[in-house]
Amino acid sequence: MKAIYFDTGGPADILNFGNIAFSDHCTEDQVLVRIKAIGINPIDCKIRTTPERFPVTFPVIPGCDGAGIVEAVGSRVNKFKPGDEVYFSQPGFNNRQGTYAEYVQVDDSLLALKPHSLSFEQAAASPLIFITAWEALHDRARITQDQTVLIHAGAGGVGHAAIQLAKLAGANVITTVSNEDKANFVKRLGADLIINYQTQDVVAEVLHWTDNNGVDIVFDTVGPDVLQNSFRCVKPYGDVVTILQSTPDTDWSEARIRNVRFSLELMLTPVLLELEDAKRHQGEILRQCATLFDAHKLQVEIARTFTLADAVAAQRFLEQDHPAGKLVLEVDS
Repeated sequence: MKAIYFDTGGPADILNFGNIAFSDHCTEDQVLVRIKAIGINPIDCKIRTTPERFPVTFPVIPGCDGAGIVEAVGSRVNKFKPGDEVYFSQPGFNNRQGTYAEYVQVDDSLLALKPHSLSFEQAAASPLIFITAWEALHDRARITQDQTVLIHAGAGGVGHAAIQLAKLAGANVITTVSNEDKANFVKRLGADLIINYQTQDVVAEVLHWTDNNGVDIVFDTVGPDVLQNSFRCVKPYGDVVTILQSTPDTDWSEARIRNVRFSLELMLTPVLLELEDAKRHQGEILRQCATLFDAHKLQVEIARTFTLADAVAAQRFLEQDHPAGKLVLEVDS
């Protein structure tokens, strides 16, 4: 089958496009999916750059997100059948294959039927970001109605999913962006206060808008410096959730004084640690999101599409341009 693969870590140009050996055999709990579209995520680039940090097998086929058509199912699979249109997020860990390919075997617990209202491209763009945002807001921070949430980088993939889920939960949303186009984008998603972090003091704006109380929840999708400032934005006994790793020089004193509940969100954990209940939970999140998509209560923004053969250009674009919304690879198979 045709696929994108690499044999050593490095920059985007180490990615190869060509034919690679593939067995279409499914284990009893797997589903063979013919891929129609692939969502591109920052984790794809991290795995490409430092594959030694992840349980991958060379040659590595990258990619977590996919949408396509079921070709075959394992003997114990009873929720899916050939011909079903599905979407999923499954990293290529622990002898699994990534999604930058024409076919992939997927654990049936991670699959959900594709939302009827979405194209394959839109569906492929959705799983990782909506699972991440859902787990961060609902499972970690336990968001409730009328809370105030600060979502950093609201125009990004995870950020724009989080804004929508927070609004559906009945929360007030503050978000940060870097330019006017992204500000207009997050305004359409329902953000209540938009802060341009290039020209405004985020902490000062948050405290002013909350009458110096701070927000109930901060969701950090950016990293160490933003995480550090987040502790000054959250109210005492509030929640800070991050999808990035703190650094050794992170100062936790403000978080301690405020008695902040701090949480980490890594949606790769169920496959990384082979946690069956957690995998089923992620499949259920996708089923609930499919219902919300079809009720037109959620949307996913696609910034640009590429062909599978153009994966090098796509990953470079993601790393250099930081677009609003998601990038997608289209597969002609």
